[in-house]
Amino acid sequence: MIQIEGLVKAFGHTYALRGIDLEVAEGEFLTIVGPNGAGKTTLLRILATLLKPTSGLVRMNGRVLSPGDTEIRRQMGFVSHQPLIYSDLTVEENLHFYGRIYDVHRLEERVDVLLDLVGLEGRRHSLAGTLSRGLQQRLSVARSIIHEPSIMLLDEPYTGLDQQATRMLRGLLGAVSPQSHAVVMTTHNLAHGLELCDKLVILSRGRIVYQAERGSLTLAELQEAYWLYAEGEGGLGAG
Repeated sequence: MIQIEGLVKAFGHTYALRGIDLEVAEGEFLTIVGPNGAGKTTLLRILATLLKPTSGLVRMNGRVLSPGDTEIRRQMGFVSHQPLIYSDLTVEENLHFYGRIYDVHRLEERVDVLLDLVGLEGRRHSLAGTLSRGLQQRLSVARSIIHEPSIMLLDEPYTGLDQQATRMLRGLLGAVSPQSHAVVMTTHNLAHGLELCDKLVILSRGRIVYQAERGSLTLAELQEAYWLYAEGEGGLGAG
């Protein structure tokens, strides 16, 4: 589904990514964790075709990515800490707007299904700008999957949420991720990232410094690895 080979991204003399090699198989949920400045958001923005890499390449569904590739964008959904919704439109109008962009068939039916899935049926006529941060993020998830994408990209989706909203979003992501064939999520929260994933990698100073399968990893082991490779001496040596 997703193949990343020798990916490098430099901003002037500063390197955000330093030779990333990574693969996400069909049906796989990949979590990427790492400290601020590790390159997580840069990597997600390249996957979302919002940034051009300095070198290396990315393939999605066998297609080599290029910035602004509208065809591959139709195959992906993108959720970030910014909801990317229109505050002066209602919940329902936001979904209709994005549904028309993607030429979603039977749009009214799809909107009804999504509003029920994300728990916003009772708020369909509310202006998006009046929703709480947690409810806006629920709408953002609905927006991102309205066209039934095969690839989901989640960039720090929990940022700014209180505990209740975080629990709601975690349950929602667990429910919607099977609808996509591959999911990539970046997060600072090790517990949330580990709970949802099939595979997890630690990114530090633009490099992958650790990776493991979910089945062979406990939270305590991940916390130890994170301290060693991302925050301890191992992390410093990885730069």
